[in-house]
Amino acid sequence: MTPEQTGTTPAVSTEQHIEMTERYAAHNYHPLPVVLASGEGAWVTDVDGKRYLDCLAGYSALNFGHSHPQLVERARQQVGTLTLTSRAFFNDQLGPFAQALAELTGKDMVLPMNSGAEAVETAIKVSRRWGYEVKGVPEDQANIIVMEGNFHGRTTTIISFSDDKVAHDNYGPYTPGFRAVRYGDIDSLRAAIDDFTVAVLFEPIQGEGGVVVPPEGFLRELRAVCTEENVLMVADEIQSGLARTGTTFACDLEDVVPDMYVLGKALGGGLYPVSAVAANTDVLGVITPGSHGSTFGGNPLAAAIGHEVCRLLATGEYQERARRLGARLLAGLEPLVGHGLDAVRVRGLWAGLDVTPGGPTGRELCERLMERGILAKDTHGMTIRLAPPLVITEDEVDMLVAAVRESLTA
Repeated sequence: MTPEQTGTTPAVSTEQHIEMTERYAAHNYHPLPVVLASGEGAWVTDVDGKRYLDCLAGYSALNFGHSHPQLVERARQQVGTLTLTSRAFFNDQLGPFAQALAELTGKDMVLPMNSGAEAVETAIKVSRRWGYEVKGVPEDQANIIVMEGNFHGRTTTIISFSDDKVAHDNYGPYTPGFRAVRYGDIDSLRAAIDDFTVAVLFEPIQGEGGVVVPPEGFLRELRAVCTEENVLMVADEIQSGLARTGTTFACDLEDVVPDMYVLGKALGGGLYPVSAVAANTDVLGVITPGSHGSTFGGNPLAAAIGHEVCRLLATGEYQERARRLGARLLAGLEPLVGHGLDAVRVRGLWAGLDVTPGGPTGRELCERLMERGILAKDTHGMTIRLAPPLVITEDEVDMLVAAVRESLTA
């Protein structure tokens, strides 16, 4: 009997899936040749039944792993109850989520959106409006300081201040109002600030750049400068936040509190796009009805999942796991410097590895890791990033380190 007669779906091979995707989907990504079909915890399985340790975790969106039972159950309950209402009305999930996230961040209020890029756009809008209405910057004169090597998303405004040629080029004319300074250089940052500066937008750790860590003390100095100059300190913690670095936020590593947190990725638990900015009333209070919004921002399903994520983070379990297992990851990777790697940067369960020239490229190293059952992602040619779900075990960390060691010499 044919599959149609039996009511079954014919199997589609890896090659067919790749061919369909390449044929019908725009080529804005260059994936490794693996087609994933299911996931649980730190592991994913492809359409051929092969399992892989997921060491990218959706760029930190999957901090709690695939199909976390508590998150899945909460989402299942909400899907069957109420998924979307216009913000023209209240819903019974947004208030509890907003309170939980405000308490987690230590801020007065939050503004929920969907994607991380939308949260960054929101932070830019809030910063400019605060500059005009609170700081008293003349109309259309506000500027925002950003960092070289930044990655905040790919909307038109955001790529206007990106120095990544692939993300930036051929999308002009570009949005003005941004000044780029060297990442981690407090003197160049101080020199760039003037009376019209309203904010400094930065990543506490530059994830897309290869887990680039600023010099010790930079965040504390940045906080001091922003306070002194009456400039908003806006921390993009979309990748670095929510337990990834061993603390709830990467800013916590230097005991620094920014004026505004920009959050996303893990806030949706790997189930649903959820993002937000969090700030005190004197900053976020500049937003008024009709001045900013989103059809799906703050919808009941997103709020329910985000609230559950806040509950998970409130236990401290995931922060502790990232600290403990990150130390194990660092201890395993450091001896590889000089033996295939030029540098290793680790903060919590987040690592950037610079491959020694003459060895495999970043892409080639990821392909070798894939053959050994490890999924990772390259960036900027000779660097790869590792960001396994925080539910990874000690044995799985050791497996990852062994695979990197073997792949460097394969």
